Amino acid sequence: MQTTRRVVWNRKENKITWRNIIMSSVHFSPGSDSKEVNGSVEKLEQAKVEIDDGKGESAEPGTMYQDIRMKITPFVMSFGFRMFGVVLIIVDIVLVIVDLSLMTRSRDVGDALETISLIISLFFLTDVLLRVYVEGFKVYFSSRLNIIDACIVVITLVVTMIYTFSDLTGASLIPRVVTFLRSLRIIILVRIFRLASQKKELEKVTRRMVSENKRRYQKDGFDLDLTYVTDRVIAMSFPSSGKQALYRNPIREVARFLDTKHEDHYRVYNLCSEKGYDPKFFHYRVERVFIDDHNVPSLEDMLKYTAGVRAWMAADPNNIIAIHCKGGKGRTGTLVCTWLVDSDQFESAQDSLDYFGERRTDKSRSSKFQGVETPSQSRYVGYYEVMKTKFNRQLPPEQSLKIKSIRIHSIAGVGKGNGSDLKVKIIVRKELVFLCVCAKQQNCTVFPDAGNNAVVISLQEGPVVSGDVKVMFESSAGLPKGYEDCPFYFWFNTSFIEDNRLVLSREELDNPHKAKTWDLYKEDFGVTLSFSEP
Repeated sequence: MQTTRRVVWNRKENKITWRNIIMSSVHFSPGSDSKEVNGSVEKLEQAKVEIDDGKGESAEPGTMYQDIRMKITPFVMSFGFRMFGVVLIIVDIVLVIVDLSLMTRSRDVGDALETISLIISLFFLTDVLLRVYVEGFKVYFSSRLNIIDACIVVITLVVTMIYTFSDLTGASLIPRVVTFLRSLRIIILVRIFRLASQKKELEKVTRRMVSENKRRYQKDGFDLDLTYVTDRVIAMSFPSSGKQALYRNPIREVARFLDTKHEDHYRVYNLCSEKGYDPKFFHYRVERVFIDDHNVPSLEDMLKYTAGVRAWMAADPNNIIAIHCKGGKGRTGTLVCTWLVDSDQFESAQDSLDYFGERRTDKSRSSKFQGVETPSQSRYVGYYEVMKTKFNRQLPPEQSLKIKSIRIHSIAGVGKGNGSDLKVKIIVRKELVFLCVCAKQQNCTVFPDAGNNAVVISLQEGPVVSGDVKVMFESSAGLPKGYEDCPFYFWFNTSFIEDNRLVLSREELDNPHKAKTWDLYKEDFGVTLSFSEP
């Protein structure tokens, strides 16, 4: 008897459930729920598996408490509010020093200093109360620094009130009382220790700003750019140290989280080709898949990765994987979705991509999509779906092709509008295999097709390519640059080319796929590559 689990995602209701599928046949088709498979009947059991949303203690959704909390949280946790608090601490300390340094002062000056200090103290008390309300009593006071901070706020408020409302003039006949009250005022200088707390809060706010509206884990004393995509798959941003830890996940906190939640049962996948870290933080359970930012993994690396994850997940039902790139979105989403397809949790690449975007996006903060958005990355998840279903998790048959020409549709308004400003680079295995400069007709001939609002770039001795290929377009006419520091580019694999043509629409090209570029790249903008046998 064999059991597998599949995600069942209701887009309309945005609900996620799992189906435990008990199979009496090894010939299982993940798409055949409750149907006979090779003469055997599957028994479906509906069961909900809780996926930790990482939210702290809260009231039931829709209550007045929750509504108010959601409205004030962005304000209380905003960068401006926290910076205002830092400025007030400094102002308050300066006022105390000035007050203590004045041997003689007028009553008006004294009253003004005391009033300002009292207002500042009341502000800090309000700040603490708001943070307790927003974060929850248990979460807030689970931090030793927060406890010290709250004590300092209360003590300094009491001292300020005693000092403000005591009649020093009337007490002038008792010099010891005056001396005591003024000495007591020095206690307010401990407010400087609040800067340590404010520094921590500023770091949290900065990390939240950088992570934008990615779903964060904010529970049990953690506040990390980290999302449970499923109960066994975590997506997160880069575990950082040094200055980068000010705005990204601190590596020690990530390690503490994983050791607390999944001790001895986690493996970390670092997808950044550009940087790494000491694997000892994660007990040397770190795997590398080298992918450049805003680019794709090779098909070979995708197969090697899924084979490794399959073995790890099968070794123990408690084993989980934590995957990250820099921001925990593009490269991370590509390989998370690849695994979701490989493990039969989703049948189609598109469904897995949609699901990842829903899980990674915190819509309570913003509607900005935080899933895989680069078309080439989505294309490669689709390639993996084909490799799994059609080629039994093997590389497709290799196909070598010669690139003959590149046709750019709806060229009017793009650069000089006739393609003469373009430069085309073709890259295979990170090596430049072909370069053509249209302005000089270098390695190419440009044929404007004004009647069809297009241009054809015919390559002279075009390269013979196989496997993963990257095509980049640069412009000398000042076209806006996006990812890869160029106007537009794309990846493809020759094994998936049919009829010697590759047609890509605007939405399938990297950079023009973004809506903010559509004033330049019109709806029917696109690229067609034509090939021939070598």
